[in-house]
Amino acid sequence: MLKFLRDNSARACDGISRRELLEVGGISALGLSWPDLMRAQAEDTGAERVRGFGSAKSVVVVFLFGGPSQQDMWDMKPRAPAEARGDFKPIATNVVGTQIGECLPRLAKQADKFTIIRSVSHTDFEHGSASFTALTGHPHPKPGTNTPATRDDFPAYGCVVSKVKPTPKPVPDSVVLGPVMHQGNRPPMAGQHAGFLGTGYDPFRIAANPNLADFKVTGLGLRDAVTSVRMKQRGSLLSAFKSHAGGLKRSVAVRDMDRLHQRAFGLLVSTQSEKAFNLRYESAKLRDQYGRSKFGQTMLLARRLVEAEVPLVTVNWAKKNNDQWDTHAQNYPRLRKMAPAFDQGFAAFLADLQQRDLLKSTLVICLGEFGRTPKMNKQAGRDHWPDVYSVVVAGGGLRTGEIYGSSDRLAAYPQYDPIGPWDIAATMFHCLGIVGTRHIHDRLGRPFRISPGRVEPGLLV
Repeated sequence: MLKFLRDNSARACDGISRRELLEVGGISALGLSWPDLMRAQAEDTGAERVRGFGSAKSVVVVFLFGGPSQQDMWDMKPRAPAEARGDFKPIATNVVGTQIGECLPRLAKQADKFTIIRSVSHTDFEHGSASFTALTGHPHPKPGTNTPATRDDFPAYGCVVSKVKPTPKPVPDSVVLGPVMHQGNRPPMAGQHAGFLGTGYDPFRIAANPNLADFKVTGLGLRDAVTSVRMKQRGSLLSAFKSHAGGLKRSVAVRDMDRLHQRAFGLLVSTQSEKAFNLRYESAKLRDQYGRSKFGQTMLLARRLVEAEVPLVTVNWAKKNNDQWDTHAQNYPRLRKMAPAFDQGFAAFLADLQQRDLLKSTLVICLGEFGRTPKMNKQAGRDHWPDVYSVVVAGGGLRTGEIYGSSDRLAAYPQYDPIGPWDIAATMFHCLGIVGTRHIHDRLGRPFRISPGRVEPGLLV
């Protein structure tokens, strides 16, 4: 919240000093007017009064790149025509009246721990721009494109958290588990880094497969020749240099490098970070429960990062060819191949969080960039369909064991309570204790609202 009380100089009749008015005038020159500031202040205060504000310590975003089929997993339509309802049958869950696809038997036993949002909707049919929306909560400025990532992009969720609410813990503010995502052979897709905030706010990325026997996170811990004492001495020397150079004008690139140095120093001297990324501390039995797959062990690693209080963890299901959720052809053979690892890993993750009393403080969002068409195509697949799809949420101040919204009889369009991905993002920020109506600024000082969406009270406990 902005405050302008600087001195005890003469004040106008409303209690505002001349100096404060001059400061407000300077802010107006940057594009922020006095009414804007007053409105933002009021919104900040109002947001804090809405239930659920700040209820989550961490968020885990599970991104199923490609767009999973809502009709085959979360929103079954057994009475629809055969070409729409598909091969999978609905099965009962441990929540009376709720059914999901037979390809998710383990998650059916955990349905009391999550809510299925069956009315998510937008209009972007392309992977690149729609993935940007899923990972930033903002519509892409060029919808329907695979425009590559640039440093003018709006930052990904974790990068915003790193900017406005960094953790005091000796762990990264934001971690991405999985490789950088590409659409085909194109450059990296937008929505995966800090964009206009600069490289100093980029997430800490682990691209290696945690299911491999030789898995380790490089860059954590000190070399044998460097003791912790020597490292701290180096940190003191660097700080002294910066204090002497404090009066110099620094470029954006230099400021980014400063932040990178600070983050690197904190990680290198932190045993907490090293332990958080080390799966050797987990029992073989628990690792088996998650499944000895890349996804299963990645979800176990995500749970360790939640325990270490990393504010935002993103898990990317980003593989090649027939291991993506982009099922334009052979929809059912491919889902039968992918669903078991997803079902086991995600179900074990939710159960593990609950057992460790972490679910109520950890908000989980499982989503793709869109869903699939109501009818099968000539290649026995389903094509892109953003008009309605399903997102699964759990914990962190959200309601569980429920269904939010509904689609029509073909899972083609919302029937009740349509909600946009930006609204889910606004609700996520709210639960993290971040007011979505506030602004962050790019390198030119231009303000951008953190979220264009609205907090959905129907999702909050």
